[in-house]
Amino acid sequence: MGKREKQKQRHEKGHRGRGSFNYLQEDHDFDDTPRPSPSEEECADDSNEEKEEEEEEEEEGHENQSHDMPSKFLLYQQSVQSPKGDISYLQKFFLMYVGGRMPLHLQEDFCGTALLSTEWLRSDSRRTVVGLDLDLEALNWCMESNIPKVGADGFSRMSLFHGNVLQPLQSKLVKIDPQQLVSDISLSQNEENLQTDVPESDAPTGSVAQDDKYTKRNIILPGRDIVCAFNYSCCCLHKRAELVLYFKHAREALSTKGGIFVMDLYGGTSSEHKLRLQRRFPNFTYVWEQAEFDIIQRKTRISLHFHMKKEQRKLRHAFSYSWRL
Repeated sequence: MGKREKQKQRHEKGHRGRGSFNYLQEDHDFDDTPRPSPSEEECADDSNEEKEEEEEEEEEGHENQSHDMPSKFLLYQQSVQSPKGDISYLQKFFLMYVGGRMPLHLQEDFCGTALLSTEWLRSDSRRTVVGLDLDLEALNWCMESNIPKVGADGFSRMSLFHGNVLQPLQSKLVKIDPQQLVSDISLSQNEENLQTDVPESDAPTGSVAQDDKYTKRNIILPGRDIVCAFNYSCCCLHKRAELVLYFKHAREALSTKGGIFVMDLYGGTSSEHKLRLQRRFPNFTYVWEQAEFDIIQRKTRISLHFHMKKEQRKLRHAFSYSWRL
């Protein structure tokens, strides 16, 4: 029996971070974020490690998120996202299908820590961005860790909203204390080369504005040249009505001069069975774990784990998603 057949049998014999949710009920799954494409990962073949992890409790992921470990959001950004490549494709698509001008205004839905948005601002001083996500913790982490790397000017060109992509006009602007922003910018300049060793912050930086004037419907924003929903986030919308409603909101956000909507989808034969993949980085190993596929409802659950090499600790179920394909 070959090695692949043995792996298949182990999977057949044979999981909660952000949980399954229904967007209309305001139960939130990420952001963020991941384009955790299994096609780019290596298959995990260490059966002892797999058996050990199966015995661990799901809540261990939260217990292991201590101050001596890097933030789960930082680990996610390093293992899953590639913002410069995404921006390159977005520009190419815009010039191909719209043309006549350079895209300046971006909207990143399901933005999570808004890494793509901050890189968008860094690429051109004329650019603006709107980010929207249900996860306030991820948005606050962006305010604290990502925006300071752009500088105060970047903060003035970014509008982050906490809310539901199905009810975007009801979302609230995430604000930041200007004095804290200056402090974060100074710290960011000193620690820019220490990315993987930055611990989780003691307290969030941003806060959701309570005044109705900071609701998205009451804030004047330029029409977006590009609206995007990456990292398979649209798979979190389980119902056709939810998808159609979201597409309508995305269309309404586009500039009257023309714009594009860009999203990615998870699929293929590998998406329809149990799967465990891993990818090694210098300081940690990123693990993608896919549960059994429900062929009737076409749903699956994805969990992301991080195994730290230096600390010899595991952050299991750092992020979990319930997707409908």
